[in-house]
Amino acid sequence: MMRPLIEICLEDVQSVIAAQNGGADRVELCSDLFEGGLTPTIGTVRTALKATSIPINCMIRPRGGDFCYSDIEFEVMKQDVMAFKEAGVNGIVFGILTPEGDVDMKRSREIIDLARPLAVTFHRAFDMTRDPYKALEDLIELGVDRVLTSGQEATVPEGAELLAHLVKIAGDRIIVMPGCGISERNFDRIRRQIGAKEYHVHLPGEEKSMMEFHPGHIYMGGLLRQSEFTITHTDSSRVRSVIDMCSR
Repeated sequence: MMRPLIEICLEDVQSVIAAQNGGADRVELCSDLFEGGLTPTIGTVRTALKATSIPINCMIRPRGGDFCYSDIEFEVMKQDVMAFKEAGVNGIVFGILTPEGDVDMKRSREIIDLARPLAVTFHRAFDMTRDPYKALEDLIELGVDRVLTSGQEATVPEGAELLAHLVKIAGDRIIVMPGCGISERNFDRIRRQIGAKEYHVHLPGEEKSMMEFHPGHIYMGGLLRQSEFTITHTDSSRVRSVIDMCSR
């Protein structure tokens, strides 16, 4: 079995360093993974590029929620593409849909034209389309390099049957990259079941905050809270365990 490429999903520079140290092939750099991944800051991107040599693909998503954007939001996306392109990233990751649940061909083509010659990934907006087969052919027509998808289910294990079918249909025309719900515990089984060329994996670890004083009654987030005194970064040992499985 051919060794697949492993992309790590993450949201900070320390995690990019950890992914590289763990042997990952590429990273998808976002902010706010709690929202499913939003556009990272230009400072984060520039610092990550200086600190590492691993290929960095940057998320272009101006807000959480759906993937049907206003004119102002679309302008923000275009500006971010140009900024990241100038910074020297490997590629961009985006997804735009029409209100009817199809790939927005016109706006997607604009983003792709702005991004080239960078690599282009269409993200899990694909999983919100009304017809995955039509959406796949639309992305192929646009010349997208890869599509990140969980097989139109909440996680890859649930969407594995469709994913395996999409991989076969796509052939060498586009890379179908399964992502969401893959870990070192299920990777080997998923790899054998789906047979994709690339996989998208989130492998976090936690460390204690440097703060010694803990107020305890003040939170910076909303009602679904995590402690302000636990920091999440990519765990390089978890990355290494998945990379080692690829060589078996």
